[in-house]
Amino acid sequence: MTAVATAPDVAVRPRPVRKTRRLRWQRIVSPVAILLVWEALSRGGVLAPDKLPAPSTVLRTGWRLTADGTLGAHLLDSLTRAGIGLVIGGVLALALGATAGLLRLGDDAIDPPVQMARMLPHLALVPLLIIWVGIGESMKITLVALGVFFPLYFNTYAGIRDIDERLVEAARTCGLGTWARLRHVILPGALPSLFLGLRLAIGAAWLSLVVGEQTNTQNGIGFLMMEAREFSQTDVVVLGLFVYAALGLLSDLLLRAAERRALAWRRGLRAA
Repeated sequence: MTAVATAPDVAVRPRPVRKTRRLRWQRIVSPVAILLVWEALSRGGVLAPDKLPAPSTVLRTGWRLTADGTLGAHLLDSLTRAGIGLVIGGVLALALGATAGLLRLGDDAIDPPVQMARMLPHLALVPLLIIWVGIGESMKITLVALGVFFPLYFNTYAGIRDIDERLVEAARTCGLGTWARLRHVILPGALPSLFLGLRLAIGAAWLSLVVGEQTNTQNGIGFLMMEAREFSQTDVVVLGLFVYAALGLLSDLLLRAAERRALAWRRGLRAA
């Protein structure tokens, strides 16, 4: 009898698949192209300088206002208003949204009046806010807080209610207490909606700030634009719009970076 030697099974390890990271510089191609076309049309005389100045003119104006400290002082005032309003509106939205989403009594008491109030455009409440809180800083901060509140509240509420109830029951069966379930099940499940609500809330905050700073203000980017309008300084007005757009883009980029870090466990659909 001859023994036949068989080769041992060798486990074949799959070759790692390299993920091709999309070049992020591709995202700035279209904005740069728009600026170049804008500059060319302005230099060619198609766009009147008093109606829409060239980007180079706006850039020189921004450099001049930055050098003398004017732009920095107004920018700091605008950031302070937006930050205070974001904190006030965000804390209220998170507290009320979580209460309505987690408790039946909170849902019955909080959600109906909020649903009624959301039908009112908060920017149309400016005359009423002037009567209630005056035309000072309180009105502008309140306007920003109102703009922040509704998108963050509804996404907090929806994020909690969209969690699969079977996951909560499984956690309870495994012996997790109330706070452990909130930390390990409800919070991770609601985080995607919370980040979405926060991104919408920050956009609404800048929009509300634009309107608020154009009402009896002595500082801020909105005041700088209104003052420039009185003297037909179109380049300063366009510069103010650029500043608002840059602030919105920067805040969104920072929030997206925080979202990727906090939701590293999630694998969503990527653009092809």
